[in-house]
Amino acid sequence: MKDRNKMKILNFYNKYGILVILIALLAICCILTPNFYKVTNIINILMQMAAVMVLACGITMLIISGNTDLSGGSCVALTGCIGVGTFKKLTESGNTSIAIALLATLAIAVFVGMFCNLCTGAVIAKFRAPAFIVTLAMMKIARGAVYLYTQGKPIYNIGSISVIGQGKIGNFLPYSILIMLCTILIASFILSKTRLGRHLYALGGNEDAAVASGVNRNKTIIKVYLVHGALVGLAGLLFMTRLNCGQPNEAEGLEFDAITGAIIGGTSMAGGQGTIIGTLVGVIIIQVIKNILQLKFVQSYWQMVITGLIIVMAVILDIVTKGSKKN
Repeated sequence: MKDRNKMKILNFYNKYGILVILIALLAICCILTPNFYKVTNIINILMQMAAVMVLACGITMLIISGNTDLSGGSCVALTGCIGVGTFKKLTESGNTSIAIALLATLAIAVFVGMFCNLCTGAVIAKFRAPAFIVTLAMMKIARGAVYLYTQGKPIYNIGSISVIGQGKIGNFLPYSILIMLCTILIASFILSKTRLGRHLYALGGNEDAAVASGVNRNKTIIKVYLVHGALVGLAGLLFMTRLNCGQPNEAEGLEFDAITGAIIGGTSMAGGQGTIIGTLVGVIIIQVIKNILQLKFVQSYWQMVITGLIIVMAVILDIVTKGSKKN
């Protein structure tokens, strides 16, 4: 009887637990401070989480396939700085229109992100190297590269490209939120409606069985890292244009917010399980917690401690729920 009740509770949590946690958290935040539920604050939360969520979409796909990425934050800094730096040079030359400069900047940022992740994916696929080690190496490479590109100095006066991270449609809907929503829809479509999505779930669920059924392991890993790389480039532009400058030392640890959001949202660290919508709820929870800590003027050092504790709890929650399903 006890085991049956336990299974019912676990099944309920697996289906609705994350939404219950989010609703409870929102209620607590509204009680703690009236400023939380103001429209301006809600929009601010969504704008702040745009880059994280775009990055989290790619990381969710990677984790589902049984891989991960620890270089996300460094690559976001690299693509973002190269992007805004390129736009500044193109517009200052006076020979390029704003529209062409924007398209060129987007293309370059996405290309840099895809190139970094192509290198990562190729090493992981070809040599069966652990994704943890390879992406850790790329984290160092990308961070060093962005310091070399900027000479360790911020890029100011980036021009009208800041509209991507700060501009609004009709003075209400920010472009960054619109871009985030479009990314969520596309990533959800890839996972649920395409062959690549099916292969990712199969590969993460049981690699040997997936390969035996015809899934090309190496091609699938490289493809998912390329998709992730494109999202890294987009996240880089969103992040730096929101800051209105190119900061080579920023976005540090951004990948951990994305990974934590994915795990809290139900993406299993063991692979083969997860959704983009679940990740969205997880990222919202992370950003809401950060926002309420800022509104209550909690010291930044304590915010780091609390964020670390959330990561630990997310990992334990993943292990417990995964173990319960096996039993």
